[in-house]
Amino acid sequence: MKTYLECFPCFLNQALRAGRIATDDERKIKRILDEVGMMLKDIPFETTPPESGMLIYRKVSEITGNLDPYKEIKEESTEKCLSLYPSLKNLVEKSNDKLLTAIRIAIAGNVIDFGAKREFDIEEEIEAAFTRDFAVCDYVEFKDRLDGADEILYIGDNAGECVFDRILIETMKKPVIYVVRGVPVINDATYEDAVQAGIDKVATILSSGTDAPGTILNTCSEEFKKIYKSAEFIISKGQGNYEALSNEKRPIFFLLKVKCHVIANDMGLTEGDIVLQSITKW
Repeated sequence: MKTYLECFPCFLNQALRAGRIATDDERKIKRILDEVGMMLKDIPFETTPPESGMLIYRKVSEITGNLDPYKEIKEESTEKCLSLYPSLKNLVEKSNDKLLTAIRIAIAGNVIDFGAKREFDIEEEIEAAFTRDFAVCDYVEFKDRLDGADEILYIGDNAGECVFDRILIETMKKPVIYVVRGVPVINDATYEDAVQAGIDKVATILSSGTDAPGTILNTCSEEFKKIYKSAEFIISKGQGNYEALSNEKRPIFFLLKVKCHVIANDMGLTEGDIVLQSITKW
């Protein structure tokens, strides 16, 4: 996905939000805004938003000296989601369509996003996930591809959300490689976050090697790119991964809640929509 004009004020808002979480020093926060503001003039429309986000969050870390400002938030988020795990597993087990229920739960978890949205109610999102219709639902295609796949490449998004992904992984009953960020960026999941969520019990955890808030392939490790290029079934969670991979010609299914009107417009959808979309053809 390209960068739109509306992305530029969002970049500044994200820088301010991250700066306030990283430090109480107003002078440092002002410096972040000054330097990010100067960076904006050099961002071309052709780049994806996560590419710019990578530079912005690097700047926040550089100025504040805080390499993981969302660490405590991520840990608390995961603990909260783990407390919901037994009841969510019960929902799946009682469902007439276990796979679709697990997909809905995984998408509900996508609300845990401190880049796009600061405030959310996870219990409310879970309830909405079972009452809201899909705006796009390529479920039949998803099931067909899943049935024929020997292994799944599952590109994760946020910490806490990993717990919801774990439920989908357990329901699919296939070998899974679960991809996390290489280093901390916003509240995106790293190896440690995935382990806290119990992903290591149900999948092989792989770092993409990037510090971008999305899977920007030219910033990823050679190991990840090799696995990605040979993957026969890919699940991509969240907006950042959609922004990074939406133009790829790979067997990708995007699972997300639309939390941004720019992405809504790009997808031809409405903010708040939930999506299971095979946007690329192969």
